[in-house]
Amino acid sequence: MMVGMGEMWTKVGSIMASLMFVYAMFQQYFPYQFRSYFTKYSNKVVGLVYPYIQITFNEYSGDRFKRSEVFTAIQTYLSANSSERARRLKAHDIKDSKSLVLSLDDNEEVTDDFQGVKVWWTSYKSVPKNNTFSWYPNSDEKKYYRLAFHRRHRDLITSSYLSHIVQEGKGIEVKNRQRKLYTNGANENWYGDKRTKWSHVLFEHPATFDTLAMDPKKKKEIINDLLKFKNGKEYYAKVGKAWKRGYLLYGPPGTGKSTMISAMANFLDYDVYDLELTSVKDNTELRKLLIDTSNKSIIVIEDIDCSLDLTGQRKKEKEKKKGDEEGKGPVPKMAEELEDTNKSKVTLSGLLNFIDGIWSACGGERLIVFTTNYVDKLDPALIRRGRMDKHIELSYCCFESFKVLARNYLDVESHRLFAEIEHLLGETNMTPADVAENIMPKSDEEDADMCLKNLVAALEKAKEDAKKKAEEEAKLKAEEEAKLKAEEEEKLKAEKEEKVEKESETNSVKENGKCTCNGTSAKEVKEN
Repeated sequence: MMVGMGEMWTKVGSIMASLMFVYAMFQQYFPYQFRSYFTKYSNKVVGLVYPYIQITFNEYSGDRFKRSEVFTAIQTYLSANSSERARRLKAHDIKDSKSLVLSLDDNEEVTDDFQGVKVWWTSYKSVPKNNTFSWYPNSDEKKYYRLAFHRRHRDLITSSYLSHIVQEGKGIEVKNRQRKLYTNGANENWYGDKRTKWSHVLFEHPATFDTLAMDPKKKKEIINDLLKFKNGKEYYAKVGKAWKRGYLLYGPPGTGKSTMISAMANFLDYDVYDLELTSVKDNTELRKLLIDTSNKSIIVIEDIDCSLDLTGQRKKEKEKKKGDEEGKGPVPKMAEELEDTNKSKVTLSGLLNFIDGIWSACGGERLIVFTTNYVDKLDPALIRRGRMDKHIELSYCCFESFKVLARNYLDVESHRLFAEIEHLLGETNMTPADVAENIMPKSDEEDADMCLKNLVAALEKAKEDAKKKAEEEAKLKAEEEAKLKAEEEEKLKAEKEEKVEKESETNSVKENGKCTCNGTSAKEVKEN
């Protein structure tokens, strides 16, 4: 019996070796055209008896730098729904992820059921035989999934199951998505399969509209506007506009402009791209940065009036043109200033095209937010409606804003000092940041009563300081007016004296003329 088994395995081994030899000879010596025809018709023959259909989903299809969204959706779906049935898994410690992500190991097969139909998924990875060095990460590896199912279920799988897989995968991806905060740097970086100038960290700012110190009516108006934008894909397509919206946040420092952006990102579940214009070389690089931003994102340029001298460019161009017409040209100092401000060669025109030009429509569902402390310094073309669609003024703390801060910092809804604080806030300008700093407990001994007393004292001091400042400004204004008045009187006196002197000289000339007419010279009259 044992001898018979040994002989059988010997024959099987011999047959396998012969087949491998024949296959090697076939690959080595037969022309490629013949091999392709042989493979084509042999597959047809096999298809007559093999009842299963196979569909392959490659990781990269067409664009080698852009990962297939279908492949990503399938990977997410299988990781969430089939990892429990798989025997071999891969664990990924992905950056910014709160837990390990499991996926099918290479050449691992799992089954899935859809409306009573059984299908098979297999994960593959192929590496070229030539060991060439590549600068591009993962460029040598080709990953793909293969779906197999019985041919009697072709219609169900192609019409319903594949759509179900993609939708479920994208839904899981959105649910598990981690928001990110991006910033642009001077050097290019690799993130996965893509080279980009954006680098990112996990976005964990806790601000929400509930904790935002702001007038409730204005807050409700902003929330409604954001919801209308988020659900307005069909509306924007109907009116022929790119699915984007511009917000201009302006007001004194410390009024909550950055906190507002964080609340918007958390409310919409969008990524944030903090664009530093001074790090952008020129308009071309600015467009590349825009293309690399994802949908569902907020592109932020903070302190736009300080980022680049965009406001003065038109003025300097006019002065230069005027100087050229007069034959003078710009003064050297102005030329130096123009050179300094143009270290970054982003122009006002380039920024305007970035906001609402043709390139701004290369993605969808984006907010563009500018912040500034001095809105009057900005070029009107930059903030007109259509570019900055909604202008939001964030001003000093009002009583309604204070109540939000008191609830956030002290867990207090009402207090005996609220009436006095309301009265002082109506008479004194104090930013929400200063109010928050005054009511924040500095030690465990400080309770709500002590913190509110600190705020009352700070408001009274701010009121007194504002009164002194107003008196000083009034005094300086009065002194300036008195000085101007004295200068005006001195000027009028000088003009009057000059007029009298001119009249005296005129009279003297007339008298000299009379004397000459009588035969006596002016010199003789003077000597007499």
